Amino acid sequence: MEDNPAPPPVPDAASLREAALAHLARFATTEQGLRQMLDRRLRRWGVRASHAGLPNEDIESAIAALRPAIDGIVASMTDLGAVDDAGFARSRATSLTRTGRSRRAVEAHLANKGVDQETVRDALNDSLGERSDSSAREAELAAALVLARKRRLGPFQRPDREDDDSLKTLGIFARNGFSRDVAQSVLDMDPEEAEDRIIAFRSL
Repeated sequence: MEDNPAPPPVPDAASLREAALAHLARFATTEQGLRQMLDRRLRRWGVRASHAGLPNEDIESAIAALRPAIDGIVASMTDLGAVDDAGFARSRATSLTRTGRSRRAVEAHLANKGVDQETVRDALNDSLGERSDSSAREAELAAALVLARKRRLGPFQRPDREDDDSLKTLGIFARNGFSRDVAQSVLDMDPEEAEDRIIAFRSL
């Protein structure tokens, strides 16, 4: 009986392209996200090949030879419109805001996904309004209200609970990227108005 399994076949551009298409059929992603997924696929192959006894230098050589193929696949998927960083950023900005993320938190999330700064700024302006616009403030306030409802703060505090320490509560909003002004507006709001604002924002 052999101690090691047979080495797995070396990936090629065709199999990587198939993997990319399968991934994109299930998930929205960015150029960086697709590149990272394909790179992980190569690394997993490398681990299996190493366990099968393939020399590390041969593994690294094979992986290095496929890097240009990954770049080509990502470029091809972008040209086809299957990968669209701007569209991804706009969609994610809206969905994250509706779940209680501040504009600052959305910016950080998109940057972490590999979306460049200019695309992030344009996506936020398109989805949430420019920072100085009233629509941007309304979106930020609605997101803070969603957070408040999740954490049972301000207008959503249970009536049987003692009043929370205001500085501690403001700290929760600050850690989630909301300004003190927005946080205070939430804490001063009537429960019925707070619910109405959330409903109105989510129906846009």
